[in-house]
This record gives sequence, C-alpha cells and structure tokens, in this order.
Amino acid sequence: MFNNEIRTVNVVQYLQALREGGSLPALVKADDGFLYVIKFRGAGQGKKALIADFIGAELARAIGLKVPELVFMQLDDSFSKTEPDEEIQDLLKFSVGLNLGLHFLSGSISYDPLVPIGDGLTASKIVLLDSMIFNIDRTAKNTNLLNWKNELWLIDHGASLYFHHNWKNWETYLTRTFANIKDHVLLSRADKLSEASEIIIQNINEQVLKNIIDKIPEDWLTEESNIFSPEILRKAYVSFLVSKLDNIDVLVKEAEDAK
Repeated sequence: MFNNEIRTVNVVQYLQALREGGSLPALVKADDGFLYVIKFRGAGQGKKALIADFIGAELARAIGLKVPELVFMQLDDSFSKTEPDEEIQDLLKFSVGLNLGLHFLSGSISYDPLVPIGDGLTASKIVLLDSMIFNIDRTAKNTNLLNWKNELWLIDHGASLYFHHNWKNWETYLTRTFANIKDHVLLSRADKLSEASEIIIQNINEQVLKNIIDKIPEDWLTEESNIFSPEILRKAYVSFLVSKLDNIDVLVKEAEDAK
C-alpha cells in the first residue's frame, strides 16, 4: 500500500542559494536536523509550481521510482530580515508560510545522458509518468534527474501540469496526448513501455490520486488568478490524471511512435 504521509518541518537555517534556473531554490536546515532543498512559493510560477512538483513526485513514488523525501517546510519572516542579497531577500519575504522541500542527497550529481544508468523498465516508467503529467522539463538540456549511488533519482516536476496556469481551458487537456515526449532524455532507452503501463495501472487508481491531491495544502490552491474553489481544483487535478490513466495505451503508442 502506497504511504503518502508528508511530514511538516520548520526551516531553522538558510545555508545557500542554488542558482539553477529562475526559481532560486536553496539549501536549508530544518528542525529535524536534516538538510533540504527548498522550493519557494514566492518564486517564478509560485504555488502552482509547488503543486506540480508535489503531484509529480508523489506519482513517481507510487510506481516505485526514486524521489528524495518530500516535506512541507514552514518558513517564518526572520530570514528575509538578515539576508543581504536583495533578490533573495524579496524571495524569502514572499515565501513566508508553507513551502516544499526535498531531502538533500549529498554527493549526488546531475544525470549525464552519455553515462546512462538505470534499466529499461525504469526509463519506461519515467517516460510514461512524464507523458501523464505533461512534463516538458526532462530533456537532454535539463534532465531533472540525479545520479546518486549509481541510481536514478527524480527531482523538480514544477513545469508539469501546465494547464493549471489557465483554468478557463483546462478541460481541453483531458483528451490531449503529449507530443513533447519526442524530446524526452530517456525515450531511446524506454524499451519496456507496455510493462511500465501495467505497473502504473496496478499502482495508481482514482483513490490513490485523491489521496495525493488531498495532501496539497489549502492555501496553495488559493490565488487571485484561480477562478475555481480549492475543492473544484482538487477534482480537476484528479479528473485530468484519471483521463491519462484511462488512455495509458494511447500514451504508450505515442512514445513508441516517437522512438
């Protein structure tokens, strides 16, 4: 049984900015004594990126892929007051409240497509997961994969589920597939797509999806740009993902054709 309990920790020390991309994640220490990479609610695409990151990571865990432990991270307003860098100061100020953290994998390195690790089934599960969540950010230019102890670990799904940036048209995505899969960094190694689809169907159903979506903090779903209530938004995320499960064979064919 998939356990999707998520711990909440408090940030006690801001260590350093990780200047990768435009979102400025950071390495922080929490009150449980561990180090985390924090994704800020006040950065870039804001809380929607945290939602996409959370959903993508939890779905990955549900089908047996490796993801650093996720935690909700409470950030208070004291850190912005002592930060000398104005850009980071503003980021911290706008991120007071609940953010998303990933356990820091010390010694990990970015995945290099020229030094492949992981088997064909793992590659196939990642390809189909990214097809389901419309993840445009797993290319050779930016793999969002880590090599840690010679195993593949998934990070950063914040660019996924991009339909939620315009809720007026979200239902048009229910019947769409994901043509961008042709650019996936692992597509050429995904030689067990049918087997991977069976694993996804066995491990993800509507109830699993509801359990994941229900864990999204309420205030992440509350923005001026949202035209629906948090309850309706949760149902929309579930409906979108159920539509992808129902059409998993179409996603398999699309990936096979793209190869």
